[in-house]
Amino acid sequence: MRLSKHFTLAELTRSATANANGIDNSPGVRHLANLHHLAETLEHVRALLGNNPIIVSSGYRSPDLNRLVGGSDTSSHSQGLAADFTCPRFGPVIEICEAIRDSNIQFDQLIYEQGSTEWVHLGIDPRMRRQVMSWSRKAGYVTGLRKL
Repeated sequence: MRLSKHFTLAELTRSATANANGIDNSPGVRHLANLHHLAETLEHVRALLGNNPIIVSSGYRSPDLNRLVGGSDTSSHSQGLAADFTCPRFGPVIEICEAIRDSNIQFDQLIYEQGSTEWVHLGIDPRMRRQVMSWSRKAGYVTGLRKL
């Protein structure tokens, strides 16, 4: 099922962890509506990034999957309102974050996440607080975009 021009339901619900653990990661009706909105927001991000493909590593997470991966009980992923992604053809993750931060794209949280790999977390919770943060296991969450 296509959610927008470039994003599918399968892409925004795919999870190797869910598959490996026999977890159904199918969204409900409310979550599906949110995923449509998320896909449209990702279309704006894709356009901002020179129409380069976005690679989604995590989108919707069912409650069981979210618990298994250690996600917060209030995670926007569990509502279908967040995606983690990269866009290698555009450039480094921090540059993607800077471009989104400096754009007029509406978001609730933009997080530059750093671990063994780096990725963008973009949340579109209806509060649309435009929170910009960086995260690593060692430092936790800090305000602004920076290498941790």
